[in-house]
Amino acid sequence: MTTPRVLVVEHQDNAGLGLVGDRLRSHDLELVLVGPDAGRPVPDSLAGYDALVVLGGTMGPTEDDTAPWLPATRQLLAEGIEREVPMLGICLGAQLLATAAGGHVRDMPAGPEVGLCDVEFASDAAPDPVFGGLAGVTVSAVQWHWLEADSLPADSTVLASSDACRNQAFRLGTRAWGVQFHPEALTRTVIDWAEEDRENLALLGIEENELVSDLRAAEPKLISLWGAVTDRFASVVLGAQTLSDQAIPASA
Repeated sequence: MTTPRVLVVEHQDNAGLGLVGDRLRSHDLELVLVGPDAGRPVPDSLAGYDALVVLGGTMGPTEDDTAPWLPATRQLLAEGIEREVPMLGICLGAQLLATAAGGHVRDMPAGPEVGLCDVEFASDAAPDPVFGGLAGVTVSAVQWHWLEADSLPADSTVLASSDACRNQAFRLGTRAWGVQFHPEALTRTVIDWAEEDRENLALLGIEENELVSDLRAAEPKLISLWGAVTDRFASVVLGAQTLSDQAIPASA
């Protein structure tokens, strides 16, 4: 079996793979980073890749004028849905996944979620191969979003919700997942975002030092929790590649 290749779309360099990247690499997956700050353009096809991860960013999922790589990203997601390629969309990536399949994204009526927030996983999420272990459990997750996917595409299953955002985690079809929260983000990332978003934090009445302190205290639990979830996504990628290899007849 060849080394599985995971295409990663990074929209900005302070919103990278973080913990998710560390755990995917621990499974010997080859990560290929593309995007405006990565030095590689977003390709027009998933040919040659076994999975797709689309990360977060400050733009909206249809702001093509300011982020001209978004149409290609949505096309990759649409292709992945059709081909049942394992995919994970994080924050903006989840919004792009929903949009690519006919869903809708809007400003959050109750205002943004920023910092550590509770996410409640549905009890009927138990069969899900990535998030099933969290069925019926409420956990902490890093949030940093002003938009949400309020209407999901057909063939979607809601896996987790919060008070402010119903579609915190969802599965589209059998192998595509979107999460509005940030399983990849740890303290260093939150420090960067807080520095960049200082004015918005002040408007929201969020104290930057307290926000960072809370993240630092929670980091060991976040690593354990979201690292294990990423491990399960890696298992889906490895299992899908094995099935793909088995479908190719051996040469005589």
